[in-house]
Amino acid sequence: MIPKHRSAKINETVSKTSAGAVEFINIIQVTNLNRTIEDLKEKGFWVYGADMNGDKYYYEEDYSTPVAIVIGSEGSGISRLVRENCDVIVEIPMNGKINSLNASSAASILMFEVMKKRNINES
Repeated sequence: MIPKHRSAKINETVSKTSAGAVEFINIIQVTNLNRTIEDLKEKGFWVYGADMNGDKYYYEEDYSTPVAIVIGSEGSGISRLVRENCDVIVEIPMNGKINSLNASSAASILMFEVMKKRNINES
């Protein structure tokens, strides 16, 4: 889910860099991200925001409910209002002089963790 305004468009370059994954993932553009988050929460989704100043580390959650993950822009992160609408803000611990990852790397880590926890819980 991406906002219609102020976000990257899904074009040929995006498709190419996704190595074909864009063909298998549902992508929707929404007019109002905060309203969409509220709608998801009403439908039982737990909304996690990713931020370098999180409430807890990403691996401390079990992700057993339906999950929506919010990844902010690489420059300014998640907006204040979107952050306030998230149920939990998680962070990926960093070492050394680097304090954040690019958006696709952070999203990959979080999606992998959700799948890992769900596979463990299904065993």
